Amino acid sequence: MKLLVVSDSHGSIDEIRELAVKYDGEVNAMIHCGDSELSADDNALTSYLAVRGNCDMDARLPDDLTEEVDGNTIMITHGHLYGIKMSLMKLRYRAEETGARFVFFGHSHTLGAEMDNGTLFLNPGSILLPRGRSERTYAIVDTTEEMIKVRFLTHEHEVLVEQEFTL
Repeated sequence: MKLLVVSDSHGSIDEIRELAVKYDGEVNAMIHCGDSELSADDNALTSYLAVRGNCDMDARLPDDLTEEVDGNTIMITHGHLYGIKMSLMKLRYRAEETGARFVFFGHSHTLGAEMDNGTLFLNPGSILLPRGRSERTYAIVDTTEEMIKVRFLTHEHEVLVEQEFTL
């Protein structure tokens, strides 16, 4: 399974359209973790499984999504409703309830990935307004039966950080 994960584009359509074109046919799913500041029917979001962030006004976007992608349960949320800036504990509980193997979220604009009890928790950072670093980022998650490979890339598609997790 290969996934594109992006978040916190804050009205900047060009970046998410460019990513959709670049990765069309190369990934099993494209995920937007909220704060797109676009309407649910905006064609820039057409390719994405997208959720509502604290800056999104369109109530048609769901707060959370749980989807099956290539036999894997993924959970997508923005993170503000789970207090992710303080702790991932509420998000971990929700992941257990949904049976998610992959949890994608945004909100903090800070990239990071960690495994906890067989579940990957990943924040791709922000494609527009990063915090803690200057690079605008997104993530590619690539899995095999033995491993999960996470690559954080800049908006110029250069690899910034690579992590591997053994299953």
